[in-house]
Amino acid sequence: MEREEPNMGERASKKWMAVALIIGSSSLLSGCVVLEEKYNAEKTRSLNFQRLLAQEERRTAELDSEVKRTKQELAEFEARNRELAGQVQSVREHMMRLQEETEAIKESSLLERKAMEDMRRSSHPVAKPKPAVPPPQTFDDISGLESAPPKSPVVDKGHEGVQEPGPAVRGGSMLHVVKPGETLFRISRRYGIEIEKLKKLNKLPDDIIEVGQKLIVGAE
Repeated sequence: MEREEPNMGERASKKWMAVALIIGSSSLLSGCVVLEEKYNAEKTRSLNFQRLLAQEERRTAELDSEVKRTKQELAEFEARNRELAGQVQSVREHMMRLQEETEAIKESSLLERKAMEDMRRSSHPVAKPKPAVPPPQTFDDISGLESAPPKSPVVDKGHEGVQEPGPAVRGGSMLHVVKPGETLFRISRRYGIEIEKLKKLNKLPDDIIEVGQKLIVGAE
């Protein structure tokens, strides 16, 4: 019996040691499993990060190519803009030349028209009215004149010595007397006023003016 008791104690101790080993190995195994899971998770995370980094690199390369293409398009647009600006400037110069030629043609046509009107007036002079000749007096009229007392001429003292009024001029307005060879275009250029405004100030229906005509060209 005494021998069996130590054997029982040894068996119990061995059992406890086996249980402890099993528990320790299970804990180690569970720890290894946890570490493996963490490793796999970190590995997956690093792979995802690498994929994202590769995608960002591709996007950066695409953005760089788009920026280069945009710069090229901008340079092309600037070149086209310069070309268009040059074309617009040339068109403006051409329009200015055409306007000057048109004004010159208009001025020459007005001069020709005025010369034709002057020639027409000179070829058809206005006939002056002849003074009325009093009818011959008869003997009866002479006798009546002899019998009637002579009438004294009536003189209006209120209007004695008054001269005829000159041409009407607006107060504070500048006047220009038209000289031979002048046109509305030249007068407007001389005083820096538009032709339409000059016509409106003087109530002219067209561009025809007469020599000696007084035109309002502005205010003093």
